[in-house]
Amino acid sequence: MKLVVLERNSVGTDVDVSCLEKFGEVICYPNTVADNTAQRVKDADIIIANKAPLNETTLRDAPNVRLICLFATGYDNVDLAYCRTRGIKVANVVNYCTPAVAQHTLLLAMMLTEKIAFYDTYVKSGAYGAQDRFSNFDRPFHDLEGQTWGIVGMGNIGRRVAGLAQAFGCRVIFYSASGHSTCTDYARVDFDTLLQESDILSLHCPLTDRTRGLIDAAAFTKMKKTAILINVARGPVVDTQALYDALTEDRIAAAGLDVLEKEPIAADNPLGRIQDSTKLVITPHMSWASTESRTRLVAEVALNIEAFLAGKSRNIVND
Repeated sequence: MKLVVLERNSVGTDVDVSCLEKFGEVICYPNTVADNTAQRVKDADIIIANKAPLNETTLRDAPNVRLICLFATGYDNVDLAYCRTRGIKVANVVNYCTPAVAQHTLLLAMMLTEKIAFYDTYVKSGAYGAQDRFSNFDRPFHDLEGQTWGIVGMGNIGRRVAGLAQAFGCRVIFYSASGHSTCTDYARVDFDTLLQESDILSLHCPLTDRTRGLIDAAAFTKMKKTAILINVARGPVVDTQALYDALTEDRIAAAGLDVLEKEPIAADNPLGRIQDSTKLVITPHMSWASTESRTRLVAEVALNIEAFLAGKSRNIVND
């Protein structure tokens, strides 16, 4: 059996993937793009991928493929309908990075709430050492306690963030983008109410037709001028130009992003022009990638393969 790992580096070279070798011959590529996907998978029985496109174009000359495993939760890079016609099963991994993404969400919110970038620079510039008082709080900041934390997407990550926010004394509300949430632990509100009442608004929803461009120019007009937006979901959930306009025109206070519409960041992305880190913090899609998360991810893929070979359905998304 031949296993082809299209994006070995997507889980980090510091994480061991040798557990896959017990299933057969493993061929690893550091990274793969659309142009060379078809050639690399043509002899594969099992494909392990992350973002590489897997569709009729890339799979039609790969007659032996029986299983696609994703180093990810999202599977928008896979044409599920085509895979069904071929009898190819597709397995993802869920809940492996919940602690890491929730932690990063809080980190971004707290950095922006307390204007940490300003105060760190203030000390390192020598300005603090030159002043004649023991403290500095020239940039006002506020307690999290008593603020309203709004959430879009009350899945595993959304619920973990809600619990952390509540532990800091926040009132938690949420909007169900799918309309099918079963969560009753927090107040569910309509979208306009979420926008109008949230002091911090964090996004944890999948990218779907319902969520693409959800936070657009109209949404920003309904948010508080003091609001902070956190996006750790998918870049296209937020309209880039609308966010740039909202930040530069002071229609919201700040934003923290771990995802962008195009990754890595494009040279023409207007958000790259905002250098004030008290207004905008961008991290390079790494909130999910703690060492522990990536180790769990590889182990879960191995379990998915093991289950498939035993005739069991585990994390199959296209049954």
